[in-house]
Amino acid sequence: MSTGPQRYPGASTAYWYQNRFGGDLQEVNVVVLHTTEGTNLPSYDGGASAPNITLVPDFKAKRLKAYQHFDFDRSSRALVNLRGGVETNTCNVTQIELVGTCDPATHAKWRKAGYAHIYWPEAPEWALQGVADLLAWAHKNHGVPLAGPKTWKAYPASYGSGNGVRMSFAQWNSFKGVCGHQHVSENLHGDPGALDFARILELAKQGGATQPAHPTYEPFPGASFFMKGSKPALGKSSPVFTAMGKRLVAEGCGLYRVGPGPVLGQADVASYEKFQRKLGFTGSDAKWPPGPTSWAKLKVPNV
Repeated sequence: MSTGPQRYPGASTAYWYQNRFGGDLQEVNVVVLHTTEGTNLPSYDGGASAPNITLVPDFKAKRLKAYQHFDFDRSSRALVNLRGGVETNTCNVTQIELVGTCDPATHAKWRKAGYAHIYWPEAPEWALQGVADLLAWAHKNHGVPLAGPKTWKAYPASYGSGNGVRMSFAQWNSFKGVCGHQHVSENLHGDPGALDFARILELAKQGGATQPAHPTYEPFPGASFFMKGSKPALGKSSPVFTAMGKRLVAEGCGLYRVGPGPVLGQADVASYEKFQRKLGFTGSDAKWPPGPTSWAKLKVPNV
Protein backbone atom coordinates (compact mmCIF):
# COMPACT_ATOMS: atom_id res chain seq x y z
CA MET A 1 0.00 0.00 0.00
CA SER A 2 1.35 3.45 -0.88
CA THR A 3 0.45 6.78 0.70
CA GLY A 4 1.09 10.37 -0.24
CA PRO A 5 1.52 11.95 -3.69
CA GLN A 6 3.23 9.69 -6.19
CA ARG A 7 4.33 12.23 -8.81
CA TYR A 8 7.04 14.78 -8.10
CA PRO A 9 5.60 18.22 -8.98
CA GLY A 10 6.73 19.44 -12.37
CA ALA A 11 8.28 16.11 -13.40
CA SER A 12 7.76 14.98 -16.98
CA THR A 13 6.31 11.51 -17.58
CA ALA A 14 7.38 11.47 -21.22
CA TYR A 15 9.60 8.48 -20.43
CA TRP A 16 7.22 6.47 -18.24
CA TYR A 17 8.14 2.79 -17.76
CA GLN A 18 5.77 1.61 -15.03
CA ASN A 19 3.19 0.40 -17.55
CA ARG A 20 5.81 -1.91 -19.02
CA PHE A 21 7.69 -3.06 -15.94
CA GLY A 22 5.11 -2.73 -13.15
CA GLY A 23 7.25 -2.94 -10.05
CA ASP A 24 6.26 -3.64 -6.44
CA LEU A 25 4.29 -1.31 -4.19
CA GLN A 26 6.38 -0.02 -1.29
CA GLU A 27 6.25 2.43 1.60
CA VAL A 28 9.44 4.25 0.71
CA ASN A 29 11.76 5.34 3.50
CA VAL A 30 15.04 5.28 1.56
CA VAL A 31 16.33 7.34 -1.36
CA VAL A 32 19.37 6.12 -3.29
CA LEU A 33 21.31 8.68 -5.36
CA HIS A 34 23.09 7.57 -8.54
CA THR A 35 25.00 9.33 -11.30
CA THR A 36 24.32 8.36 -14.90
CA GLU A 37 27.91 8.85 -16.14
CA GLY A 38 26.49 10.53 -19.21
CA THR A 39 25.46 13.98 -20.39
CA ASN A 40 21.86 13.33 -21.45
CA LEU A 41 18.76 11.49 -20.28
CA PRO A 42 19.64 7.77 -20.68
CA SER A 43 17.50 5.29 -22.58
CA TYR A 44 17.77 2.82 -19.66
CA ASP A 45 17.40 -0.05 -22.14
CA GLY A 46 13.79 0.95 -22.69
CA GLY A 47 13.19 1.10 -18.94
CA ALA A 48 14.80 -2.21 -17.98
CA SER A 49 17.37 -0.44 -15.79
CA ALA A 50 15.49 2.77 -15.02
CA PRO A 51 15.26 4.58 -11.67
CA ASN A 52 12.16 6.31 -10.33
CA ILE A 53 13.30 9.82 -11.27
CA THR A 54 16.09 11.30 -13.39
CA LEU A 55 17.31 14.86 -12.80
CA VAL A 56 18.70 16.44 -15.97
CA PRO A 57 20.65 19.72 -15.87
CA ASP A 58 19.30 22.69 -17.80
CA PHE A 59 22.43 24.83 -17.93
CA LYS A 60 20.72 27.83 -19.49
CA ALA A 61 18.03 28.01 -16.81
CA LYS A 62 20.39 26.76 -14.07
CA ARG A 63 18.00 24.17 -12.76
CA LEU A 64 17.41 20.44 -12.81
CA LYS A 65 14.58 19.07 -14.94
CA ALA A 66 12.85 16.04 -13.47
CA TYR A 67 11.73 13.06 -15.55
CA GLN A 68 9.72 10.47 -13.63
CA HIS A 69 9.65 6.84 -14.76
CA PHE A 70 7.84 5.09 -11.88
CA ASP A 71 5.60 6.24 -9.03
CA PHE A 72 7.53 7.32 -5.94
CA ASP A 73 6.31 4.29 -3.93
CA ARG A 74 6.92 1.80 -6.76
CA SER A 75 10.11 -0.25 -7.03
CA SER A 76 12.37 0.62 -9.95
CA ARG A 77 15.30 -1.21 -11.53
CA ALA A 78 18.65 0.59 -11.15
CA LEU A 79 20.30 -1.60 -8.49
CA VAL A 80 21.93 -5.02 -8.76
CA ASN A 81 19.91 -7.62 -6.85
CA LEU A 82 21.69 -10.96 -6.43
CA ARG A 83 20.08 -14.25 -5.54
CA GLY A 84 20.41 -15.41 -1.97
CA GLY A 85 21.23 -12.04 -0.44
CA VAL A 86 19.12 -9.04 0.47
CA GLU A 87 16.48 -7.20 -1.52
CA THR A 88 17.75 -4.00 -3.08
CA ASN A 89 15.33 -2.51 -5.61
CA THR A 90 12.33 -3.60 -3.54
CA CYS A 91 13.57 -2.63 -0.05
CA ASN A 92 11.32 0.45 0.34
CA VAL A 93 13.64 2.38 -1.97
CA THR A 94 13.16 5.21 -4.45
CA GLN A 95 16.07 5.69 -6.82
CA ILE A 96 17.21 9.03 -8.23
CA GLU A 97 19.65 9.33 -11.13
CA LEU A 98 21.66 12.54 -11.48
CA VAL A 99 22.77 13.17 -15.06
CA GLY A 100 26.51 13.79 -15.07
CA THR A 101 29.64 12.08 -13.76
CA CYS A 102 31.44 11.35 -10.51
CA ASP A 103 34.61 10.15 -12.27
CA PRO A 104 37.44 12.73 -12.33
CA ALA A 105 38.92 11.13 -15.45
CA THR A 106 35.62 11.41 -17.31
CA HIS A 107 35.22 14.97 -16.08
CA ALA A 108 38.67 15.91 -17.43
CA LYS A 109 37.90 14.28 -20.78
CA TRP A 110 34.52 16.00 -21.17
CA ARG A 111 35.90 19.36 -20.09
CA LYS A 112 38.69 19.11 -22.66
CA ALA A 113 36.13 18.21 -25.34
CA GLY A 114 33.91 21.14 -24.35
CA TYR A 115 30.92 19.01 -23.26
CA ALA A 116 28.53 20.79 -20.92
CA HIS A 117 28.13 18.56 -17.88
CA ILE A 118 27.99 18.39 -14.11
CA TYR A 119 30.89 16.87 -12.23
CA TRP A 120 28.88 16.03 -9.14
CA PRO A 121 31.69 16.25 -6.55
CA GLU A 122 31.99 19.91 -7.63
CA ALA A 123 28.33 20.51 -8.52
CA PRO A 124 27.16 24.14 -8.63
CA GLU A 125 24.85 25.39 -5.91
CA TRP A 126 21.81 25.39 -8.22
CA ALA A 127 22.30 21.67 -8.91
CA LEU A 128 22.66 20.84 -5.22
CA GLN A 129 19.50 22.88 -4.62
CA GLY A 130 17.67 20.81 -7.21
CA VAL A 131 18.56 17.58 -5.41
CA ALA A 132 17.69 19.16 -2.06
CA ASP A 133 14.26 20.21 -3.36
CA LEU A 134 13.41 16.63 -4.25
CA LEU A 135 14.65 15.30 -0.90
CA ALA A 136 12.69 17.98 0.97
CA TRP A 137 9.55 16.90 -0.94
CA ALA A 138 10.26 13.23 -0.15
CA HIS A 139 10.70 14.07 3.53
CA LYS A 140 7.53 16.16 3.72
CA ASN A 141 5.28 13.81 1.76
CA HIS A 142 6.75 10.37 2.51
CA GLY A 143 8.71 10.77 5.73
CA VAL A 144 12.09 9.90 4.22
CA PRO A 145 14.58 10.98 6.91
CA LEU A 146 16.93 13.82 5.96
CA ALA A 147 19.93 11.85 7.13
CA GLY A 148 22.46 9.43 5.70
CA PRO A 149 26.06 8.23 5.72
CA LYS A 150 28.68 10.79 6.73
CA THR A 151 31.25 9.43 4.28
CA TRP A 152 30.74 9.73 0.54
CA LYS A 153 33.96 8.42 -0.94
CA ALA A 154 35.55 9.86 -4.05
CA TYR A 155 35.49 7.75 -7.19
CA PRO A 156 37.25 5.42 -8.09
CA ALA A 157 38.10 4.49 -4.47
CA SER A 158 34.34 4.26 -3.88
CA TYR A 159 34.03 1.33 -6.30
CA GLY A 160 33.86 -2.30 -5.13
CA SER A 161 32.48 -4.41 -2.33
CA GLY A 162 35.36 -3.52 -0.01
CA ASN A 163 35.18 0.26 -0.44
CA GLY A 164 34.83 0.83 3.31
CA VAL A 165 31.36 2.39 3.12
CA ARG A 166 29.32 -0.47 1.62
CA MET A 167 26.55 -1.53 4.01
CA SER A 168 26.29 -5.03 5.39
CA PHE A 169 23.07 -6.92 4.79
CA ALA A 170 21.87 -6.04 8.31
CA GLN A 171 22.78 -2.37 7.92
CA TRP A 172 20.97 -2.16 4.58
CA ASN A 173 17.83 -3.84 5.90
CA SER A 174 17.60 -1.38 8.80
CA PHE A 175 18.68 1.78 6.96
CA LYS A 176 16.29 4.70 6.55
CA GLY A 177 17.29 7.96 4.89
CA VAL A 178 19.39 8.97 1.89
CA CYS A 179 22.45 7.13 0.61
CA GLY A 180 24.45 6.66 -2.57
CA HIS A 181 24.86 3.72 -4.89
CA GLN A 182 28.30 3.28 -3.28
CA HIS A 183 26.62 2.42 0.03
CA VAL A 184 24.16 -0.25 -1.17
CA SER A 185 24.69 -3.93 -0.33
CA GLU A 186 25.33 -6.42 -3.16
CA ASN A 187 26.40 -3.60 -5.49
CA LEU A 188 29.87 -2.61 -6.68
CA HIS A 189 29.27 0.82 -8.21
CA GLY A 190 30.92 3.85 -6.66
CA ASP A 191 28.57 6.64 -7.72
CA PRO A 192 27.79 9.40 -6.94
CA GLY A 193 31.35 9.80 -5.61
CA ALA A 194 32.30 12.58 -3.20
CA LEU A 195 28.96 14.36 -3.40
CA ASP A 196 28.58 17.38 -1.09
CA PHE A 197 25.90 15.56 0.86
CA ALA A 198 26.22 17.83 3.90
CA ARG A 199 25.30 20.87 1.80
CA ILE A 200 22.39 19.04 0.14
CA LEU A 201 20.98 18.11 3.55
CA GLU A 202 21.44 21.68 4.77
CA LEU A 203 19.43 22.99 1.83
CA ALA A 204 16.79 20.26 2.18
CA LYS A 205 16.32 20.99 5.89
CA GLN A 206 15.64 24.60 4.97
CA GLY A 207 12.57 23.24 3.21
CA GLY A 208 13.81 23.26 -0.37
CA ALA A 209 12.72 25.78 -2.96
CA THR A 210 9.02 26.42 -3.56
CA GLN A 211 7.78 23.61 -5.79
CA PRO A 212 5.78 24.45 -8.91
CA ALA A 213 2.03 24.04 -8.66
CA HIS A 214 0.59 21.05 -10.47
CA PRO A 215 -0.13 21.06 -13.34
CA THR A 216 2.77 22.82 -15.02
CA TYR A 217 3.65 22.54 -18.67
CA GLU A 218 5.23 19.35 -19.97
CA PRO A 219 8.91 19.95 -20.84
CA PHE A 220 9.87 19.27 -24.45
CA PRO A 221 10.91 15.60 -24.37
CA GLY A 222 13.21 15.82 -27.39
CA ALA A 223 12.51 15.02 -31.03
CA SER A 224 13.61 11.40 -30.57
CA PHE A 225 10.66 10.81 -28.20
CA PHE A 226 8.30 11.22 -31.17
CA MET A 227 10.26 9.14 -33.67
CA LYS A 228 11.25 5.56 -34.39
CA GLY A 229 14.28 5.91 -36.57
CA SER A 230 13.35 8.26 -39.39
CA LYS A 231 9.58 7.69 -39.05
CA PRO A 232 6.92 8.72 -36.52
CA ALA A 233 6.79 6.38 -33.52
CA LEU A 234 3.27 5.19 -34.36
CA GLY A 235 1.92 2.77 -31.77
CA LYS A 236 4.05 4.17 -28.94
CA SER A 237 2.04 4.72 -25.74
CA SER A 238 2.45 7.64 -23.34
CA PRO A 239 0.08 9.87 -21.35
CA VAL A 240 1.93 12.78 -22.97
CA PHE A 241 0.21 11.97 -26.27
CA THR A 242 -3.23 12.22 -24.66
CA ALA A 243 -2.41 15.61 -23.15
CA MET A 244 -0.90 16.76 -26.44
CA GLY A 245 -3.98 15.69 -28.40
CA LYS A 246 -6.37 17.47 -26.06
CA ARG A 247 -4.41 20.69 -26.50
CA LEU A 248 -4.44 20.26 -30.30
CA VAL A 249 -8.23 19.91 -30.17
CA ALA A 250 -8.44 23.04 -27.98
CA GLU A 251 -6.34 24.90 -30.57
CA GLY A 252 -8.79 23.92 -33.33
CA CYS A 253 -6.27 21.56 -34.94
CA GLY A 254 -7.66 18.20 -33.88
CA LEU A 255 -8.23 15.80 -36.77
CA TYR A 256 -9.41 12.89 -34.63
CA ARG A 257 -12.28 10.53 -35.40
CA VAL A 258 -11.73 8.84 -32.04
CA GLY A 259 -9.54 10.16 -29.29
CA PRO A 260 -7.14 11.61 -28.56
CA GLY A 261 -5.58 8.82 -26.55
CA PRO A 262 -2.24 7.59 -25.20
CA VAL A 263 -1.20 5.66 -28.34
CA LEU A 264 0.45 7.78 -31.00
CA GLY A 265 -1.47 7.56 -34.27
CA GLN A 266 -1.54 9.16 -37.68
CA ALA A 267 -4.25 11.57 -36.48
CA ASP A 268 -1.83 12.92 -33.86
CA VAL A 269 0.80 13.48 -36.53
CA ALA A 270 -1.62 15.21 -38.88
CA SER A 271 -3.08 17.34 -36.08
CA TYR A 272 0.32 18.50 -34.90
CA GLU A 273 1.41 19.35 -38.43
CA LYS A 274 -1.78 21.43 -38.77
CA PHE A 275 -0.89 23.22 -35.53
CA GLN A 276 2.61 23.99 -36.80
CA ARG A 277 1.14 25.41 -40.01
CA LYS A 278 -1.18 27.51 -37.85
CA LEU A 279 1.90 28.96 -36.16
CA GLY A 280 3.28 29.94 -39.56
CA PHE A 281 5.75 27.11 -40.12
CA THR A 282 6.08 25.96 -43.73
CA GLY A 283 7.72 23.16 -45.69
CA SER A 284 9.79 20.70 -43.67
CA ASP A 285 9.56 22.95 -40.61
CA ALA A 286 5.83 22.21 -40.43
CA LYS A 287 6.32 18.45 -40.60
CA TRP A 288 6.49 15.94 -37.77
CA PRO A 289 8.19 15.68 -35.27
CA PRO A 290 7.35 18.52 -32.90
CA GLY A 291 10.08 21.03 -32.18
CA PRO A 292 10.82 22.95 -28.97
CA THR A 293 9.30 26.22 -30.25
CA SER A 294 5.92 24.81 -31.28
CA TRP A 295 5.85 22.57 -28.18
CA ALA A 296 6.29 25.57 -25.91
CA LYS A 297 3.46 27.39 -27.69
CA LEU A 298 1.12 24.37 -27.43
CA LYS A 299 1.44 24.46 -23.60
CA VAL A 300 0.83 20.77 -22.94
CA PRO A 301 -0.09 20.31 -19.25
CA ASN A 302 2.28 18.26 -17.17
CA VAL A 303 1.04 14.70 -16.74
